[in-house]
Amino acid sequence: MVHLRRLAGLVLAAAALIAPAAAFGQAAGLPAAQEITPKNPLPDVPRNQTLILGWGVAGGTSVGTTNPWVLPGYTHQEGNNLLFEPLMYFAIFKGEFVPWLADSMEYTSPDFKTLEIKLNKDAKWSDGKPVTSKDVVYTFEGQMKYETLPYHAHFEQFVDSVSAKDDLTVEVKFKQPAPRFKFEVLTEKFDTGLPIVPAEWEAAQPNPTAAVGLDAIPHSGPYNVVAWNANQKIMDLRPDWWAVKAGRMAQPAVKRVVIVNVLNQPIDTVAQRLVNNEFDSSVDMRAQVIGNIVEQNKDIQSWTGTESPYGYLDWWPNSLWMNTQLAPYGDARVRKAISLAIDRDRINEVLYDGAKIATIYPFPLYPNLQKFADSPAVKAEEEKYQPGKFDVDESAKLMTEAGFSKNGDGLWEKDGKTFDATIQAFETIHGDIAPVLAEMLRQAGFDSNVNFGTDAFQNMVDGKPGLYLFGHGASLYDPFEALNLFHGKYSSTIGSAAGNNRFSRYKNPELDKILDEISPLDSSDPKFQEGAAKALGIYWRDTIDVPVIQWLHRIPYNNHYWKGWPSATNIAGGTNGAFWAHTGLLVITSLQPSGAK
Repeated sequence: MVHLRRLAGLVLAAAALIAPAAAFGQAAGLPAAQEITPKNPLPDVPRNQTLILGWGVAGGTSVGTTNPWVLPGYTHQEGNNLLFEPLMYFAIFKGEFVPWLADSMEYTSPDFKTLEIKLNKDAKWSDGKPVTSKDVVYTFEGQMKYETLPYHAHFEQFVDSVSAKDDLTVEVKFKQPAPRFKFEVLTEKFDTGLPIVPAEWEAAQPNPTAAVGLDAIPHSGPYNVVAWNANQKIMDLRPDWWAVKAGRMAQPAVKRVVIVNVLNQPIDTVAQRLVNNEFDSSVDMRAQVIGNIVEQNKDIQSWTGTESPYGYLDWWPNSLWMNTQLAPYGDARVRKAISLAIDRDRINEVLYDGAKIATIYPFPLYPNLQKFADSPAVKAEEEKYQPGKFDVDESAKLMTEAGFSKNGDGLWEKDGKTFDATIQAFETIHGDIAPVLAEMLRQAGFDSNVNFGTDAFQNMVDGKPGLYLFGHGASLYDPFEALNLFHGKYSSTIGSAAGNNRFSRYKNPELDKILDEISPLDSSDPKFQEGAAKALGIYWRDTIDVPVIQWLHRIPYNNHYWKGWPSATNIAGGTNGAFWAHTGLLVITSLQPSGAK
């Protein structure tokens, strides 16, 4: 799955994906978008009981699609995260699992080949029927059966069998050791993880992966969809939410959630609506925009209050990717020369007020990953390859060795052609960093500019010449998933869709061997740590891509009507602060009225 996001944050990225997604849905014969229209006027809900969010309600097949198995129409990012719930969430800033539909998920064999899931006895669907092991087994077997579902490949690779031991107990047996399956697949965090679906309803559909659900599908989450069109989505709290009785959460104070489509609104308009208290939050924004917002409205805060850098560490560190199967990008000397032209200290100074956001890693430095990065084995690899080094002279030396020479304009040229260092990027999320990178590259002799066009993402997917500014949506707890992005089995041929974060098309049997050896090992195993450090060394040695920045989610939170927003000083829940992510349910249901009428 491609995890693109953000409005100044999400808008451009979402716009880039909506049209292709809609076209795919029509080509695949999925149902056309259907509005949910209330039969009677909706009851009045006071503003101080209503949460209004500036987000995006995509067109095409998504409007009205509430069945998690209808893809690409369904997306948790449009509020469906308030309908369907997982077995567990993960509190990233506390490093803890949060039991939800399941009370526990435990490996019962030391080789990580058996997992036992115990469900909460109080969990119920919105039609009052209990959530049972039958629903979990059906959800898992569906992932195994239907190739269109997002975790089909994971289940196909790892899962041997799924069985219900009783109404509240599920046993999963794996074909091979699967120490990360619990976390990577079965636990929801950020944009990944698996929601549980109602077996009885899904099984009654002629095609479970095409039945859109609309407002009829039973769900376990706290809200019901009462209206939905291309302009907005309205969801009302249902008072019988199981999680309150089970003690998972207090009765939510937010009685109505309104998601307003801002995909076609200028960012200045969205910002002004926040200042005017029309919005309680929106998707994330660039630093200058959110800085202006907090100055104009004293009720608005960011993750870091009213001070820079305004955001929290997201799971999407950005690199300059390139197609390593395409000359001259296949030459590791060229890729290293590009990295040497990037002044990461200057990036921190110019764009982030001195905050250390520039990075040398393909994964975010969450607590456990920071511990790995600080280990002696990793530090030895870093000292050996110096991935963060800025040295224009050394960059020039490598380009000369690769057969390039500078032309009369001071640009690197070979066989009469300048080196194409065009950066494919998204203006609303890269409008600050991309021009800075292009200027640094030009100063080092690379023919660089920025393409913010609507074809930018497709150029990345197709492996076109140039550089691709994009993130690594992978590792959260240990480095394996980020490093595994570069396993040769995921490399695609030129001209085919690269898939999520496979833009490099890198192949190296040496790296593959290491990844295959550490895959069955728990991340605490010293052999895993040693192998992962070697794999990271290869990433740096070959400069598979050029790491640039950690990603920040800079989300404005308005305290005029609602308080209790997540922040650097309020991480009680430990989750990321994106209301649109899987863990958004924990954000929204934790809010309390601030007292405004």
